Amino acid sequence: MPSRAALFDFDGTLADSFTAITASTNHVRELYGLPPLPEAEVRVHVGFGLDDLLRNLVPVAPTAEAVAKYRVHHQTVIHSLTRLMPGVGEAIPELARRGYRMAVCSNKKVEFTRDLVAGLGLGPYFEAVLGPEDVGDRPKPDPAMLVEGLKRLSAAPHDAVYVGDMGIDVQTARAAGVPVWIVLGGASGREDVTKTGPDRVLPHFAEVLEHLPAVRG
Repeated sequence: MPSRAALFDFDGTLADSFTAITASTNHVRELYGLPPLPEAEVRVHVGFGLDDLLRNLVPVAPTAEAVAKYRVHHQTVIHSLTRLMPGVGEAIPELARRGYRMAVCSNKKVEFTRDLVAGLGLGPYFEAVLGPEDVGDRPKPDPAMLVEGLKRLSAAPHDAVYVGDMGIDVQTARAAGVPVWIVLGGASGREDVTKTGPDRVLPHFAEVLEHLPAVRG
């Protein structure tokens, strides 16, 4: 019988990284003579990968150049400006206690994600932390990352759930054949994500525990 598995997006789902992302984005914008953007405007572009973020928010710069400058700056703020989303610090250890095997599947550069997962104290609970680099640079909504995550957890799609905060997470999970839940409070509002057709919409991350009982057998 396949293991029960729970897979998670990172930015906006497990971690509030929007302040750090905004700081690095505005640093790059300043280098190219552009004014700073409010976090709310940056937030709606998060989740599609760094190239997409900077292509949209620093359009005057060559994308590869902007990405390189962003990454240098991000190393200086990534830990001090990133924190767990409410409820995550309690829910993830409890899911592990209940017998769930867990993985992170994020479009964020995987070395950043792994560093943050460890730094935020979640490292012991995740068997895999995956990014586009682990699947031939195929970011979500390509299902490759979720398929690889399921493989690492020895889980079948129907015996797992993917938890995210954006429509792109719904698209990805649907393509992988995995049930998908959206937690509000990340990059999208209720109306936005409801239109994408997730299996559940949860107001708070802690409510994940109400729908994932202890694994049996």
